[in-house]
Amino acid sequence: MTLSETPDRVAGRVLEVCVESFQDAVLAVDAGADRIEYCSALALGGLTPSPGALAMIGNIKAPCMVMIRPRPGNFCYDANDCAIMKHEIAMARACGAAGVVFGATDDAGQLDTDILRDLMAESAGLEVTLHRAFDEVHDQFGALEQAIDLGFDRILTSGGAPDAITGIDRIAALTERAAGRIVILPGVGVSSVNAADILNKSGAHELHASCKTDVAAKDDGAGRVRVAPDRVRALKNAMGI
Repeated sequence: MTLSETPDRVAGRVLEVCVESFQDAVLAVDAGADRIEYCSALALGGLTPSPGALAMIGNIKAPCMVMIRPRPGNFCYDANDCAIMKHEIAMARACGAAGVVFGATDDAGQLDTDILRDLMAESAGLEVTLHRAFDEVHDQFGALEQAIDLGFDRILTSGGAPDAITGIDRIAALTERAAGRIVILPGVGVSSVNAADILNKSGAHELHASCKTDVAAKDDGAGRVRVAPDRVRALKNAMGI
């Protein structure tokens, strides 16, 4: 599909764009993003937004899923990390977030169900996405069932691969196994070039992308990730929404 083609509109498809600033959230929504994953420090994989950024959620005209990740590095958390994350969930709720995004694993390469159960209790009434900690576990099909039992609404995944295209067979298998019990959200390397293939081959109805600009770090500050509105529009078009 070329960008000049206009695909048939497909109801029910959703584009989630991850951003690291309020300004980029507004740009992404204006360009057509259906939902925002609201983060800081995308160059580090995404961390919890600052209190000031959270306070601006009410001015973003799309549902915001807030990243809850208190530090960079692995997803093995102790009691202090968990206490911080619970406080961040409470702040996100108070600021009007539609939901939160988190994950936790243990030293054995499995989901840390004890910590996740604690965080899920704090998130009652919010949508909850299990982030790419899921891609770190050894048994994704077992983790899928655990995520469903815990009450997650969706799982963001590249199928355990470096990007969604490479992991497309696993994503398709996870979508089939989920059987509508939880949303499988393909992410990583998603663009207008491959969106149709990912949707068609995986059976997914939602996509997650950063739609980031190619501006060089020297022009935009080291570690800064900015959204490119034209890429959001192109991706929406390629998804048929």
